[in-house]
Amino acid sequence: MRSRYPLGGYLVGAVTARTGDEMSGPALLLAGFTVTGSSSEAALLLAGLTVAAAVGGPVLGALLDRAVHPGRLLTLALVLYGGGLLAVLAGLGRLPIETVVLLAVVTGLLGPALSGGWTAQLPRVAPGAALDRANALDAMTFGLAALAGPALAGLAAEALGASTALVVPVVVIAVALPAAWRLPARAAAVRRDRSSLTGELRAGTLCVVKVPGLARATLTSVLCCAAQGMLVACLPLLGERVLGGAGQGALLLACAALSALAANAVLARVPRVMAPDTFLWAGALVQCAALALAATGRPVPLVVAALLVGLGEGPQLTALFAVRHRDAPERLRGQIFTTGASLKLTAYALGAAVAGATVGRSLPGTLLLASGVALLGASAYGVIRAPRPA
Repeated sequence: MRSRYPLGGYLVGAVTARTGDEMSGPALLLAGFTVTGSSSEAALLLAGLTVAAAVGGPVLGALLDRAVHPGRLLTLALVLYGGGLLAVLAGLGRLPIETVVLLAVVTGLLGPALSGGWTAQLPRVAPGAALDRANALDAMTFGLAALAGPALAGLAAEALGASTALVVPVVVIAVALPAAWRLPARAAAVRRDRSSLTGELRAGTLCVVKVPGLARATLTSVLCCAAQGMLVACLPLLGERVLGGAGQGALLLACAALSALAANAVLARVPRVMAPDTFLWAGALVQCAALALAATGRPVPLVVAALLVGLGEGPQLTALFAVRHRDAPERLRGQIFTTGASLKLTAYALGAAVAGATVGRSLPGTLLLASGVALLGASAYGVIRAPRPA
């Protein structure tokens, strides 16, 4: 009889993989700028690494759903992602920048393995009633990674040089490999003949669109991610105008991450204090209010706004996982998680792009626009109705 996979092992693997993911973007940006001397080429490398997730997420998720041992496929994805980062590093300064960007795009196809690919395996690690608490702990790994990743990337760049520092996230991701390899196999009841990969991709897309719980949760989380991307694009100007320096704006992200961690730590102790659907729309409303508060342009309200963003975002992520575990069919769960991660990442990038085009004209107006986007996310629960029970 197979011994039970420990939740602690899962959490260690997830937090190290996600920390490596959070490190890889800043480290790639610094390495690209150091080698090429061009901020635009460095930004192009980062964009290539992130934008490909929109395509890679659904395909990777469908492959994980088809695998009898999804942990082994996840391990392969992590190895290839790390190898891709090393290939980008080797090509910098030696190959044309277009070729290196292409390598970054191919590497980015595997990015969802570090986020949704892990979370989709959680019900087999913490089945039944244990899943509620495990969801909150899993969401906390994202907050820990968001705090530690950029800081470690900066420290590695200072200690080793910007180019060599790109090796560090590869090493961190490698630490997660044993935990990924040992993830539980799929239950025998689900090991059956599959339709074509194209058919499963279509089934997963229809499931996200047609199942009311999944549709509402996905739309709300995607719109909130767009609003968060808009906030991040405003941070340098907020720091310069309100806090005394452009670099100070980044500290607001740490405030948000800390409050999100604190909120999820409470949820891990009392996981059923409120229905996950309620947390989703309430979290969107909290972020809406926080972004409107940030638009006042005053130091104390700005810090309070950052803390409120985290209080809305952290429990909302936990609730999003709970809804997906509840409403996603077992045979499509991996695809739904990785597709959701891809959509959120794309929305975040689009939100940052929109804010980048408008923040120079009006900082308060951009923040109010972000607040409106978060409000639209909350309104999804009024537009998409849950079916009445029979």
